[in-house]
Amino acid sequence: MEALSQSFRALGDPTRLRILRLVSEAPLNVTELVSLVGVAQSSVSHHLGKLKGLGLIREERQAGFSYYSLALGGEDSRWPLIRLAREAEDAAGDSARLKDLLRARADRQALNERLLEPGQSWFLWAGALASLLPPLDVADFGCGTGVLSVALGRWARHVWAIDQNAVALEQARERAAGEGLTNVSFLCEDLHRLSLKSGQLDLVVISQSLHHVEEPAAVLAEAARLLKPSGRLVVLELMPHDERWVVDRLGHRHLGFEPSQLEASLREQGFAQLTRESHARDGASPFRVFLLTGVKPS
Repeated sequence: MEALSQSFRALGDPTRLRILRLVSEAPLNVTELVSLVGVAQSSVSHHLGKLKGLGLIREERQAGFSYYSLALGGEDSRWPLIRLAREAEDAAGDSARLKDLLRARADRQALNERLLEPGQSWFLWAGALASLLPPLDVADFGCGTGVLSVALGRWARHVWAIDQNAVALEQARERAAGEGLTNVSFLCEDLHRLSLKSGQLDLVVISQSLHHVEEPAAVLAEAARLLKPSGRLVVLELMPHDERWVVDRLGHRHLGFEPSQLEASLREQGFAQLTRESHARDGASPFRVFLLTGVKPS
């Protein structure tokens, strides 16, 4: 009863009530909430701290951001508060703004995936060459919505599709189900610290994911830990570029990498038999990619 009373008092603040309503509809980060409720970031953070302290919301890390979502179930005695928040007079306006924000978020994700998505001929060649490989246990680091994971799943013995973005991971799950694949497992985890056992993988693929992580060297160390002796690592990444808009719009943390920089990191993690291949810029695109491979010594 005391928790219910405290929650009612806390939600006497209209901004706090709006924030609770919004995160009850979808996980949101601080920047998104600031744009939705129109108050300063410090104020939003204060309200989030209060709601979290009361156990009304939870905080989870995804793709380098903290996302806040509802922590109550329908059986909680405070659930009527959520219904009250959703039925408030100003709910329609917040709901409309939230729909626009989620649509823009989905558009950014789609743009991020299309940025360097291979053409149809690439997928056909990849499928043909993969048919010549023995069954392998594979991890797709930073799988996004699962385009590559599904391609790997068509020939691999088992695929672990790993991403910290729960929304994208659910789309990957749906994509695999649509293909009828039963050999793909999905992990919503931080690439810097994975729960998989050491030495259990034949292949780790990191396709355009390192520029999203805070510490690329730590992610490469995780790949080395998970690989069996003689296991292989494949890294596809962006060359250095000046397209700073990708930081805000797509969540990139690094504006590409010098291939020699990543090669040095691979050597530090013990990889041998390194190969590198780079490609010319595609038409008017400002982005170039390079491919690195390495083998974990036996």
